[in-house]
Amino acid sequence: MWRWLVALVLCGFISTAGVVQAQDLAPAVVSADAPPDVPAEMPAQAGSTQVAAAPPAERDVSERTIFLNVLHDQKDLWLFPVTQLAHGHHWVPVVVVTGVTAGLVALDPHDDPYFRRTASFSGFDRDFSGNITTAGILITPASFYLVGLFDKDVYTRKTGLLAAEALADVTILDEVMKGVTRRLRPSDIPPYGNFSNTFFKAKGDPFSSSFPSGHAISAFAVATVIAGRYGKQHRWVPYVAYGVAGVIGFSRITLQAHFPSDVFLGAALGYAVARFDVLRAP
Repeated sequence: MWRWLVALVLCGFISTAGVVQAQDLAPAVVSADAPPDVPAEMPAQAGSTQVAAAPPAERDVSERTIFLNVLHDQKDLWLFPVTQLAHGHHWVPVVVVTGVTAGLVALDPHDDPYFRRTASFSGFDRDFSGNITTAGILITPASFYLVGLFDKDVYTRKTGLLAAEALADVTILDEVMKGVTRRLRPSDIPPYGNFSNTFFKAKGDPFSSSFPSGHAISAFAVATVIAGRYGKQHRWVPYVAYGVAGVIGFSRITLQAHFPSDVFLGAALGYAVARFDVLRAP
């Protein structure tokens, strides 16, 4: 376990440093929170009219404002049905995600027993256990923040802060949904037991129930922040970020910690909160 944790720490720092060092500095006046290879304002040439810098595409974040940002995010998140859906906005993605989730819930009793009874993923499950993937999710924002802090790279440091903000947002959402739905985890059901009628059945701690997947919602929230911040400069970043998040989500199914519907909804919510709440325009 400790070897894996050390390896994850090293990989987090190395991968983050690689993204940072790959940025080509442009010979221009760059703002403190602009990507290193995207000049925020080119110096005006003699005799030319100086053009004002474009407004920032994302909200600002700092160590002082991150707590207030989370509070604002939570307000927007929980008032979404009133402020958005009630006015006819965003109905299509809401209906699509709800419909797919409902379909997967209906299929869970038919597809999940296979993962409950098979030993085909024992090696994969050992390498992507819950503790290892949790450590990886938490280390990623910390790695960006520390590398940016030590390198005096404001953009990288704020990427870590935004990823931490996204983690806080989705963790609150996830815990509330778990407490309300109290769905049984697949591991709570005998291998040949009844995988239907799993909602409102969990006993003990209601915040450790199954719906949605906390690993999936957290992994996709962090991946969305990284992809949104670096995807335009490096097209491979979204593939790596979402690929890793997808593997983490799949591991929750093979480990029998969650149903496929739990993982899908977690991934969709993690993406939506990070993309439209944390990374929204100011």
